[in-house]
Amino acid sequence: MDRLVDLERIVRAHVAHPEFRGRTSLKKVVPALVDDVTYDDLEVQNGLVASHRYEQAILGDVPKEERKKVCDELRAYCETDTLAELRLFQELRRVCQ
Repeated sequence: MDRLVDLERIVRAHVAHPEFRGRTSLKKVVPALVDDVTYDDLEVQNGLVASHRYEQAILGDVPKEERKKVCDELRAYCETDTLAELRLFQELRRVCQ
C-alpha cells in the first residue's frame, strides 16, 4: 500500500483552479486539467450511481441479462476513472517539471 497515493490530497495542497469551485474531487479536477477524458458517453457517470447500480446487480433480483449489462457499464466507468487518474497524474507531473 505504500505505492498508492491519493491524488486528491496532492491537488488540495498544491493546485488551485477556478473551475474546481472550491472542490478537489476527481470529477471537478479532471475536466479542468485534463482535456482528453470524459464520462459524458457513459451510462454510469459518477460514483454514487456506480455504487447504487452495483448494489442492485449484486443484491437485487436482477435478471442475468440486466446484471451483465450493469457489470459492463460499471467496467466502462471504472476504466474511465482509472484513465482519468492516470492522465491527472501525468498532467501534474508535467506542470511540476
